[in-house]
Amino acid sequence: MRELVERSIDTGAGDTGAARGRTVTVNLAESPLGWLRSRGLVSARQFEAGERLRGDYETASLAPRVTMRWAARVDGGGGDALDPTLAQIAAKRRFDAALAAAGAGLADILWRVVCAGEGMPAAEKALGWPARAGRLVLTFALDRVADHYALR
Repeated sequence: MRELVERSIDTGAGDTGAARGRTVTVNLAESPLGWLRSRGLVSARQFEAGERLRGDYETASLAPRVTMRWAARVDGGGGDALDPTLAQIAAKRRFDAALAAAGAGLADILWRVVCAGEGMPAAEKALGWPARAGRLVLTFALDRVADHYALR
């Protein structure tokens, strides 16, 4: 799905003002990890590791809730699957194990970009890192998570 919006950018042109008023088109439905993948900045293996981590994060319902949490409908079918509570607990365990595999120094950028959906510049700024340092650290973290998930 594409949700395109025009955003103005400040290029810091200084006194000339020649670059003021420029805009870029941003796809709000694209995740920061998807953006990195589409530009070849993370490998398919790293992308898959990030998507699995994000899936576990969402299944575990770790994100803040904005609305009321409705109970699951009981229809008597699908007895093979885990019930929602057990699935949540299992996802939380997988998520915690994956973050532990990434390591304490790498889990911060991993959570911010993959799970919270922060863009790389915002994550670097929040962590007090220099510009363009986050992508390198994120790829290290994604490699460790891919090893944890035994991805090839």
